Amino acid sequence: MGFKVAVIAVYAAVIAFVGIINLKKSSSFGDFFLGGRAIGPWMSAFTYATAYFSAVLFIGFAGKIGWGFGYSGLWIALGNAFVGVLGVWYFMGSRIRRMTEELCVHTMPEFFEARYKSPAFKLLASCAVFVFFIPYTSAVFMGLSYLFQSNFQLPYTLALVLMGGFTALYMSMGGYRAMASLDVLFGMIMLAGVLTLLGFTVKTGGGFENLTASLAAVDPRLTAPVGPPGAWPLFCLVFLTSAAPFCMPQLVQKFYAIRDDRAIKVGMVASTFFALLIGGIAYFTGATARVFLTPANTPGAFKGGKPLFDALMPELLANVIPDSLSVLMLLLVLSASMSTLAALVLISSSSLVKDIYQGFINKDATEKGLTRFMRGASIFFVVISVALAWMRPATIVAILGISWGAIGSLFLGPFIWGLFVKGAPVHGRGAMAAALVSLALCLGLYATGTSSPEAGTLGMLCSLAATPLLGLLLPEK
Repeated sequence: MGFKVAVIAVYAAVIAFVGIINLKKSSSFGDFFLGGRAIGPWMSAFTYATAYFSAVLFIGFAGKIGWGFGYSGLWIALGNAFVGVLGVWYFMGSRIRRMTEELCVHTMPEFFEARYKSPAFKLLASCAVFVFFIPYTSAVFMGLSYLFQSNFQLPYTLALVLMGGFTALYMSMGGYRAMASLDVLFGMIMLAGVLTLLGFTVKTGGGFENLTASLAAVDPRLTAPVGPPGAWPLFCLVFLTSAAPFCMPQLVQKFYAIRDDRAIKVGMVASTFFALLIGGIAYFTGATARVFLTPANTPGAFKGGKPLFDALMPELLANVIPDSLSVLMLLLVLSASMSTLAALVLISSSSLVKDIYQGFINKDATEKGLTRFMRGASIFFVVISVALAWMRPATIVAILGISWGAIGSLFLGPFIWGLFVKGAPVHGRGAMAAALVSLALCLGLYATGTSSPEAGTLGMLCSLAATPLLGLLLPEK
């Protein structure tokens, strides 16, 4: 226990040190939010991929989806790597960087205002980012708190407060430059962690063939191309987690800050390989939970004989990883989560400060004032997210699903069509109407009992179709 505490203390000290170094380098809003638009390829690759994956993957998704879908959960990893990463970088990276420079915008809500000449769309997008990123951030805090609870026997609430306080402190100091610098370190830790996890999972299970046979003995469908829940639920999970990155502000922002087109080409290859390795190992390991965990040998992962999905992966890690290496697993999930938290906090606070405050309340705000306000808004956002995480309203997968689904339903169609089509039928009135209709569909389905991945998928498909259709039906003013 003492060794773990020492390692985490050193880890926290390094993060704080980088934040302090970058404190003076982030005096303007552009420096704090985009690192001066001078981020190189490797740093960009790591900051994109580490923002994509977090405790939500390793604690929530890997456990629940692995338990339910078995090996077919690997389709999600493939979709994430080749659509959510490679597809986004290849088709949109250069275009996003170029258009945001031409339009002189820093945020996605500003892009919607400039592209569609609609301040109302900017206000809608700003409010949506802040509101729907709260549950996403809460889900990450929940995953981290479960992990610290398992490793240090800390009460859930204390672990939550400690993680929230540290995140608020870190993000109020260095901004994007500090985050991007640390993401390289975080990424290297994640790679070492997942390779270690894969090796010990296969070794403890008696080899890949033995693991597969044991899983098939539980249910043959767990090793089939489509797991027990069926093709439609699997498609919804693949689509939700792979298509949403085309319009998720915390991921799109990475292309605002990247240095040039050459950096995009290098970053595309590196981030795709990283995503394939991280996602593939996470979902494979999650599928083996059925082999290693039972109510008899791991009672902490079950309640009344039924699995506690958010507890499965912490229990699995404790079973397959030697105690001497357990601190590496802790750093793996912590590194993934810190990057995601930093990206979410940065984007959410900018929606308050840059988009709403400067956009509608004080257009003459100074750079120094905006940067100071950003630091305060970061702390405010973390406090709200921690409060929601303390309530634990649902499983991590359900919380993430509704957050990604809502943002994707609002932004996917207007953002993609807005990037690639300059004239009719895509215009502001139709795009905003499509965003509202798609969001209403997503939330309406969720409210009536539809699963969050299915509700989000249908909302995003509606967004893609409705943006040009409503542009034809609603004449531009």
